[in-house]
Amino acid sequence: MSAGSRAPLQLAILISGRGSNMAAIARACLDGRINARVNVVISDRPGVAGLTTASSLGIDAQTISWQSARDREVFERELSVAIDAHHPDLIVLAGFMRILSPRFAERYAGRMLNIHPSLLPKYRGLHTHRRALEAMDTEHGASVHFVTAELDGGPVVLQSTVPVRPGDTESALSARVQATEHVIYPRVIELLAEGRLAWKEGRVWLDGKVLDAPLVEDPSVHARN
Repeated sequence: MSAGSRAPLQLAILISGRGSNMAAIARACLDGRINARVNVVISDRPGVAGLTTASSLGIDAQTISWQSARDREVFERELSVAIDAHHPDLIVLAGFMRILSPRFAERYAGRMLNIHPSLLPKYRGLHTHRRALEAMDTEHGASVHFVTAELDGGPVVLQSTVPVRPGDTESALSARVQATEHVIYPRVIELLAEGRLAWKEGRVWLDGKVLDAPLVEDPSVHARN
């Protein structure tokens, strides 16, 4: 089946805040740059800006509140019900700040992506920009990876680097990384929508071959940012 005749990839996007990556992906879908459709945006926090953005783009926006759930098991059960009601091909974590259980990750194995603001395996977890500055790294970046039970440990598909500049602050470096996130996250979803990227037996395949190392975006593309 050619890319042009493929059915659009159905997406569910999970957010916790502004949802800037969600908006970048949704607009790429609406503009026809990705053969995909965002069926629902779900936040674990009520009233966040990303929900307003999703609604303004004509996307079903829902809240499954983390704070109102009795425990993680209840929260994840309610979240799964909301996701499955929309029958997505792919679940996209876009600034979703909840650590998901191994059971949840296994339920959606091969169907869930995350973007992390570091060059994984460096700086898993939080405060990645601060840690890169403290380590006096000369480059930093972002990684799109499949979600597994290991926190920020799933196979990385695509990374992009940005320079760490003299005098950089966390906020300046964060803005530069976020700009490149908005490029590489839609790109990975595009590869899936085209049928070029696939998950088989716990491994990532690209164009019919096992992807042994992440693809790397040309850093010069973002040098002006």
